[in-house]
Amino acid sequence: MDFGQRFRDARKENGYTQKQIADMLGIEQSNISDWENNVSRPEYENLIALARLYGETLESLLGIEL
Repeated sequence: MDFGQRFRDARKENGYTQKQIADMLGIEQSNISDWENNVSRPEYENLIALARLYGETLESLLGIEL
């Protein structure tokens, strides 16, 4: 599974819209869309914030198995 799909699935599993996540992170909704469509990747600070919002580890959010 690609990163964008993992970001989308995690957001939906937690019941958030792209707009809600964007507002919580203080960024534009288009950024969330770009991440979910593999146009761009979140910066480290936003990756950490996403993991916290979704109650996941960074490894889990990124699909990395240790």
